[in-house]
Amino acid sequence: ADGVFDEGIDPARLWAFLATRVNDLVVALDRGTVVGFAYGTVLMRPDKPTEFVIRDVSVHKRYRRQAVARRLIERLRMNAADRGCEGVWVIAASDKSEAHAFYQALRGAETPGVVKYDWDVI
Repeated sequence: ADGVFDEGIDPARLWAFLATRVNDLVVALDRGTVVGFAYGTVLMRPDKPTEFVIRDVSVHKRYRRQAVARRLIERLRMNAADRGCEGVWVIAASDKSEAHAFYQALRGAETPGVVKYDWDVI
């Protein structure tokens, strides 16, 4: 999985992540080696329909432009539907033009004017 995940996989974190039905992780394999992944989380709110947030999509550079990411996102969208989600969305950094072009090619609707803020926990 070198060149796919940002850090090494911590087995305890992986099992905790997968132990609930609100998280989902899909992987692409080539002869048993992970060459891509996508993951996300079900977002439930009391005032809006349940949605699925794609948190990350990564494909090893040797496997890009071979529809790997498209298939990963399609699988997450199918899994989200199975979980009762009515929508799926992803945030892409404003300077990631390749990601924007990819999501637009998948017919994703851009949400104009959205800005993300981060905080450390207290």
